[in-house]
Amino acid sequence: MKFDSISYLATGNVRQKDAYAVLKEHLILEILQSYDPILVGTVPIAIAISSSDLDIICCYQDKKEFKKLLADSFSLFKNFSLEEKVVNNQEVVLAKLIAGDWEIEIFGQTIPTREQAGYRHMLVENKLLIEYGESFRAEIIKLKEQGYKTEPAFARLLKLTGDPYLELLKI
Repeated sequence: MKFDSISYLATGNVRQKDAYAVLKEHLILEILQSYDPILVGTVPIAIAISSSDLDIICCYQDKKEFKKLLADSFSLFKNFSLEEKVVNNQEVVLAKLIAGDWEIEIFGQTIPTREQAGYRHMLVENKLLIEYGESFRAEIIKLKEQGYKTEPAFARLLKLTGDPYLELLKI
C-alpha cells in the first residue's frame, strides 16, 4: 500500500474515513504540500484506538519558514501549540492542534519524510500486520487499549528485547 496519498482512508474503517474527512475539510495536507507531508502512525495501518491522534511528518529546509506557515495556517485551531525540540539528536518542529474530533500533530525535521523513523516504523508495522493477520492486529489493538504505545506493543507480541523503537527498524 502506498501511504503517499490519503485516498485509501476514504474507503477504510470508520476511524480512517473520519480522519480522511477532517484532513480534507481543513486542507491540512494541501497546506503542508511543499513539505512532503505523510500521515503516519496508527490510523493509516488500521490499529487506531479512540485516543489515537493524527501524526503528519514533514521535511523542511528552512525552519523559520516552516514555523511561519504552521503559525499562519493553524494558529486559529483549538489548542494550537508550536514548539522546537530535539528528538534522537535531531532538531524538530512540533505543532499540535485539534480539528474536528482529532488531535493532530505535525512533526517537521530536515530528514526526508520517507527516511524518518515514524514512516519507517509504520512500513515495518504494516508489513507485520499483513504477515501475521487479523488476530495479530486485534492483539496489538488490545495492548494499545491497555496503555501500550504502538512500538512496545509490537515488541511485546514479537518477543523483541531491547529498545522496541530500534528493534522494529531492524526487521
